[in-house]
Amino acid sequence: MGSIIFEYPLVFGLILLFVLCEKLCPMRQNSLIMPNVAMMQRVASKQNYLLILIRYMMVLSMITALASPIKEDDVVIEKDQGYEISLLLDASGSMEQFDKFYVVKEIVLDFIHQREHDKLGLTIFADFAYVAIPLTYDKKSLSDLLEKIEVGIAGTQRTALYEALFMSSKLFKSSEAKNKIAILLTDGVDNAATVPLNVAINTAKKYGIKVYVIGVGGSGDFDPEVLSRIAAATGGKFYKAGSKERIAEIYAEIDALEKSEINADKYVKKQYFYGYPLSLALLLLVMMIYMRRSHHGV
Repeated sequence: MGSIIFEYPLVFGLILLFVLCEKLCPMRQNSLIMPNVAMMQRVASKQNYLLILIRYMMVLSMITALASPIKEDDVVIEKDQGYEISLLLDASGSMEQFDKFYVVKEIVLDFIHQREHDKLGLTIFADFAYVAIPLTYDKKSLSDLLEKIEVGIAGTQRTALYEALFMSSKLFKSSEAKNKIAILLTDGVDNAATVPLNVAINTAKKYGIKVYVIGVGGSGDFDPEVLSRIAAATGGKFYKAGSKERIAEIYAEIDALEKSEINADKYVKKQYFYGYPLSLALLLLVMMIYMRRSHHGV
């Protein structure tokens, strides 16, 4: 949010002009000679001081309104789309070992926050695959949902890896984005046999999706040959990750490799607040007129 500034700050120079006029050009008043003038002047002095204060406040409020107080906010309009990224996370029972799934969640959440201009989607898989959130710019909803997802939400016995890739690729069916990628993380091999591997790969290729594949765990936990094949066929890359630090490094590398280049127009949205000091000035003017009339009516 912007702070309050003035469009015409030089207008405040009128304050100096007003003070000079008060000193050099005092207002002439009619004199009335009558007994006990000194006593009446003392009685009226307090009211006069109040009238002077109100007059000064009124003039200051009017000058403030003329200076036009505003609040400016930069509004950015994106011309070009960023990346469209599908995140595929293995939530099978094996991901519960060594808190792998919770470690991955923490890293993926950070990755989501880094992709300011991109649309992201989330697919979870275990016994079956399902699209948790389709491609969206709403990073908060995506993050909030991911934080609630636990191991076992899609079963614990199997790993529907190929089905996840197939379903995730379908998210891009009507996409017009120039850059479409998927980041698939797993610690197992497909044993659900719901979608053939070649069908999953061809679907990703059909929609021009570059797939980055991350195998988590030790030797024998996943099939590096299959994961390498998925990455190579789609123009992506295969990574092995045996630690939290390595997983974080991989997501950081992918983030750097697939960074959006956004052409954006920026304009300044202005909120005007001159009405407030102007209203105060009018209120003070009414008060001053009323007090002058009351004073002369005494």
